[in-house]
Amino acid sequence: MQINQNKRKIRLILLSFVMSIILSGIKFLAYYLTDSNAVLSDALESIINVFASGFALYSIRLSALPKDSNHPYGHGKIEFFSAGFEGALIVIASVVICVGAVQGLLEPTSLDNLSLGSGLIFITIIINGAIGYLLVREGHTLNSITLTADGRHLLTDSVSSILLLLSVTLVILTGFEWIDSVASLIFGVLIAYNGYQLVRKSVAGLMDESDQGLLEQVVDAIRKRKKDYWVDVHNLRVQQYGADLHIDTHLTLPYYWSLQQSHDAVREFENVLKNSHPGETEIFVHADPCLPECCYFCRLRDCTVRSHDFQQDINWDVVNLAKNQKLFTEAKIRRS
Repeated sequence: MQINQNKRKIRLILLSFVMSIILSGIKFLAYYLTDSNAVLSDALESIINVFASGFALYSIRLSALPKDSNHPYGHGKIEFFSAGFEGALIVIASVVICVGAVQGLLEPTSLDNLSLGSGLIFITIIINGAIGYLLVREGHTLNSITLTADGRHLLTDSVSSILLLLSVTLVILTGFEWIDSVASLIFGVLIAYNGYQLVRKSVAGLMDESDQGLLEQVVDAIRKRKKDYWVDVHNLRVQQYGADLHIDTHLTLPYYWSLQQSHDAVREFENVLKNSHPGETEIFVHADPCLPECCYFCRLRDCTVRSHDFQQDINWDVVNLAKNQKLFTEAKIRRS
């Protein structure tokens, strides 16, 4: 299954790469015909699409490689680097676009063939929008930050091109050619923000910043399938590298259980987490023995060594399960 997913990712990003080259050529043709700064801005970003898609193709192929002695957690983090590389290129392109826009305001040039150029840009909007939507949808399905980032870039490119068409239409209707340079400046600021967002997400992934949404999904899976003998879960840590999910946590079980019983319970807990994620899931579970204080919130009915009566449930949410302490500490606080 994982091999098929990797092949699917490669086909999708290869489609993006090939189409980026074709669309880049169309946009530069439109610039040659119109001599428009706004069209040039759009064409320059399309060059970024080519480099970004090429690097994304490389990163997806690399992330699909199996773990080895030098990369025990696999190669999935390259996808974060790919998204950051794409974001950095976008920011650089935005600077070039803004500089060109200012020069256009200071030294205006005449525009030609705006209707023909607009028609070519309209074609690129349709194609970019369709491919971008496809990549974002499949990126979410396949848990690929690279596909999602490339798709969002293409969608942003389509929106920017729509704004470009609006500016060209205004130039045609009003005859004010300075609108072209103003639109180019706005276009540069817009894609700079998009590039910053990609770089921000890339750095967060490389620095193993907690993904709140991902953590919520894991906690929800645990909570929905909670067993009475899962006395406590704490120190839960979740990271995603490429399509692979890595989960570390502590699971508290009855202290008097045999090693075989504890092993079976841990395996059941792992299977719950694996079945909640479509990609590969690597789980490290540290089994802890329960303590007398756990009795206050333990629902195990047939416990023969209970020290205290059950008093209350503790909410298994992201805040509690991520704490590096058993939940009975929280119970103590609530009773005091």
